[in-house]
Amino acid sequence: MRKEGDIMQERARVLIVDDEPFNLEILSEHLGDAGYEVVVAEDGEVAWDILSQDRAFDTVLLDRMMPRMDGMALLARLRQQPEFEHLPVIMQTAVGAAENVREGLAAGAYYYLIKPFQRDMLLAIVAAAVNFHREKSQLDAQLAAQASSYQLLMKGEFHFQTLEEARHLTLLLSNACPEPQRVALGLSELLVNAVEHGNLAISYAEKTRLLQHGCWQDEVEARLTLPEYQKRKVKVAFYREDKDIIFTITDEGNGFEWQPFLEMSPERAFDPHGRGISMARMLSFQSVEYKGSGNQVIARVHSLAVE
Repeated sequence: MRKEGDIMQERARVLIVDDEPFNLEILSEHLGDAGYEVVVAEDGEVAWDILSQDRAFDTVLLDRMMPRMDGMALLARLRQQPEFEHLPVIMQTAVGAAENVREGLAAGAYYYLIKPFQRDMLLAIVAAAVNFHREKSQLDAQLAAQASSYQLLMKGEFHFQTLEEARHLTLLLSNACPEPQRVALGLSELLVNAVEHGNLAISYAEKTRLLQHGCWQDEVEARLTLPEYQKRKVKVAFYREDKDIIFTITDEGNGFEWQPFLEMSPERAFDPHGRGISMARMLSFQSVEYKGSGNQVIARVHSLAVE
């Protein structure tokens, strides 16, 4: 079974942008040994020239302070281009630079790496960014290939248990919305959260550890077979109103402290996960509202595309 830290069948490509030769060398060595294809650039100008000719990267590992074009300037340029709008950028920063992290999060850098970095954390963060990019690319391709007849769906209720079923349901329900690719990004996160953190009771700290050791998927599949979890299901209610489409997602877990996860947090920016709810709220839905203990979430999206 392929683990989370492993590279998918086609080698993942990482662009490293750093003006320090030593950093380029050590980062390239660690990522190359882990199976990544690595391309390096010594500043933002060189990186932009590379990306202008070669867009097939899964993530960019970006130093903030560089001559000519620094990391923030390159990030701003990337986010202005539709083809790079969702390309994950991992920003390197020093310990304790909370204000810099907050600025980077607002600009669209959702992954962070502390300097000096540890090899295991480097690989976990890069794997998380690559997996995000590939999952989104795969969802986009599958959505584009499906018929739009799902937009005739008015209401329905669905029950599921596994991550694979969550993927299938994401494709179906996103296609019932005016902008499927945008909705799928957030809906997938909410459905996966309902399985792993809800029904399977995997805590935030546990997921951090599992991702760092490359065994998150194995743990999810193992818990699905345990007596205390194997009968639990996630219920998804879909309802179309005149102006909104409403998703109500309910798991059978004990809930969690959901309030801190509604916003991007500098404190969690260095973790390999923990962005899903805030990204769903910012990028996919008009609103994301948790109820009670957190085992139910209501997400709304406009039923007509915004002109």
